[in-house]
Amino acid sequence: MIVIGLMSGTSADGVDVAICDIRGEPGSMTAELLHGATYEYEPAMRQRILACCDPAESRVDQIAALHVDLAEVFAQCTLETIEQAGMAPGEIDLIGSHGQTLWHNVLPSGQVNVSLQIVEPAVIAERSGITTISNFRARDIAAGGQGAPLTSYVDWLLLRHPSYWRAIQNIGGMGNVTFLPPLADDKSQPIAFDTGPGNALLDIAVAHITDGVQNFDRDGRLAGQGRVNEEWLEELLGHSYYARDYPKTTGRETFGTAAALDLVAEAQGRGITSSEIIATLTALTATNIADAYQRFAPAPIHEVILGGGGRHNPVMVGLLRQLLAPAAVMTHEDIGMDSDFKEALVFAVLAFETWHGRPASLPAMTGARHASILGQITPGANYADLLRRAWRQ
Repeated sequence: MIVIGLMSGTSADGVDVAICDIRGEPGSMTAELLHGATYEYEPAMRQRILACCDPAESRVDQIAALHVDLAEVFAQCTLETIEQAGMAPGEIDLIGSHGQTLWHNVLPSGQVNVSLQIVEPAVIAERSGITTISNFRARDIAAGGQGAPLTSYVDWLLLRHPSYWRAIQNIGGMGNVTFLPPLADDKSQPIAFDTGPGNALLDIAVAHITDGVQNFDRDGRLAGQGRVNEEWLEELLGHSYYARDYPKTTGRETFGTAAALDLVAEAQGRGITSSEIIATLTALTATNIADAYQRFAPAPIHEVILGGGGRHNPVMVGLLRQLLAPAAVMTHEDIGMDSDFKEALVFAVLAFETWHGRPASLPAMTGARHASILGQITPGANYADLLRRAWRQ
């Protein structure tokens, strides 16, 4: 099947669109990226998203309007990408839309009771004519899971090494890891969880310190100008999240705008310079990842495969190479996958699995009581044809 994956992460940078050719079933599945495109949000739209993530600023009417307006953006990005690829909407079988996370509620016990992703799938299906599958996290949460990290299921399907353990490390707004046993090991289970803040605290701090001139630390230039304040870093690493056992997830409700601004104000009150703040928050991400490996990796990790925006930050990557040695720190490109569109590809695969009536989560990764078929199906104009084809098969 030809399936489009749509992804907008917790950094709220924009929409990733991946057109994928997906074949087979678990054990013999292939997923090829045919074409990918990224569309940055207009500044006003990004500000609307971030404001709706903040309980102190958001209102129900604003969230409802964003739910529909952002769907129009997703639909337009989808149609533009199909045209770029030299294809027609009729050639696409399914769309898997992650939507935009506004709230991921973790109770004091560590259990997740709700995770809210907006972007109205009916708008996407209506504008494109393509059957759209969305709201992937809710069923896993209903079954007692964290609803995340969902990328880990696709890591399990596609990225295990024949003979040694790998860590698949995403550094988006939040960081998440999947520890994958080798194909030769038929007894060990994978482990997956959020390591903590990825770029979220860092991006907000950069935007605040530069008065909005920069939204992120391009090429780690600001971090490279400062030194890490070791005393402050040690205090930051004392956050209770890092020591909590897995399965566990987090988001902007814990490591978001309010937390980042509080940290910047605290640091400035202690006389820590702007460059030191950025250097220390960069080190915080690298160190909380390394700490998670030391605490929770079930076996020596031979390869770490980096994805997400953090892999573009050479200061962060350099710190990870130091902290995770002797493991080799690589990118998805080193194993034949496009890092920029990995997460969009994931939701194409999840949609493919849902359409075929197969579970797309593993209890070992999310903590759910059982594996579940994920997502909700919104029929497009091609729905009857898809049903006829499924019946013939």
